[in-house]
Amino acid sequence: MSVALLGEVWGLVVLNTAAALTKDLELAHAAYRLMPPLVFAGGIPLSLIALITGITLGLTSHWGLFRYYWVAVKLALVVAVIGVGMLLFDPEGMAAVTSGGRAAEPARQWGQVAVLSTQIVMLMTATTLSVFKPRRRIRVPSARMAG
Repeated sequence: MSVALLGEVWGLVVLNTAAALTKDLELAHAAYRLMPPLVFAGGIPLSLIALITGITLGLTSHWGLFRYYWVAVKLALVVAVIGVGMLLFDPEGMAAVTSGGRAAEPARQWGQVAVLSTQIVMLMTATTLSVFKPRRRIRVPSARMAG
């Protein structure tokens, strides 16, 4: 599921970059208005499905949730992608700025591209971990029994 989410975020990067690069305010506004439906129809469901299936597979497979570093890191990355999207990505705010026929500040536009790019790096890292599955286990200190 994180690969599908990666595709959705790539689409948002393309739209956001097009909006940031264009001088046509109507095109920028249209790009920003297209983003919320993509997020709500694709991003949120795919994020939650990736999180739920990851936890389910971790609990029901021999990999476990906290047996191997790569599984724990992957789980943390999916949670981070969700958090970054919830807290930092604001396509509706960008659409509101461009609706009055005025351009958004370039720093704000490129900030949105940076947020999405960060999500892409996290999702690509998670995908790489899934493919290569480093075998390093998480060491749990054992309690010594007095006896």
